[in-house]
Amino acid sequence: MKGLSAKSMCATAVVSLAALGSGTAGAAGVEVLNEGFGNLGGLDGWTQLNASTPPGTGWFQGNPGIFGAQSGAADAYAAANYLGAANGSGSVDNWLITPVLDLTGTTVLSFFTRHDTESNFNDLLEVRFSSGSGSDPSGFSTLLGSVGRATAYPDDWTAFTASIGTEGAGRFAFRYVGQADTLNYVGLDTVSVVTAVPEPAAWMMLAMGLGGFGLLRRASRQ
Repeated sequence: MKGLSAKSMCATAVVSLAALGSGTAGAAGVEVLNEGFGNLGGLDGWTQLNASTPPGTGWFQGNPGIFGAQSGAADAYAAANYLGAANGSGSVDNWLITPVLDLTGTTVLSFFTRHDTESNFNDLLEVRFSSGSGSDPSGFSTLLGSVGRATAYPDDWTAFTASIGTEGAGRFAFRYVGQADTLNYVGLDTVSVVTAVPEPAAWMMLAMGLGGFGLLRRASRQ
């Protein structure tokens, strides 16, 4: 039973979302974003949109009573749950969008995510990209990948990485989506964007050395 206390492309190329070990979440280049969600209410330049039907709670500060953060203080992560739709009834469509970033060449997005260990729920997190500075969900037509639904959502903090080739301004979006009665609770932590990665071939070789691009998974326990 799910209860209130439960943890419950002007872009030219994309697109792979891979789960990597924690030691491989970074890449050489220029880091233009590093967010640990120590204070979700004080995020600078981020945008929250709740397009759920009917709209309920947006993304919120992590609840250490459900699970602790991947790094930092126990509540230092962003969380979303089935209450994105009011009263937990309806369709959840909850967006957390990065600030506008100046990107050039190969750009690597990395982040950690997990969900609660309570079973029988099908949490789904989409990772999307939009060129330019807009925040309208319709602009985020580039789907970089998804966590959950077709493959089991990780029960422990797991690093995921997506790469894209683009020039100019752009934003990444995390979209928690699905029917409320199929969702429970997810966490998002340690979001990093590195652009102007000088040796994309080397980055790809690194990923392939860990099993190749695709939905691979290497859990990173705290």
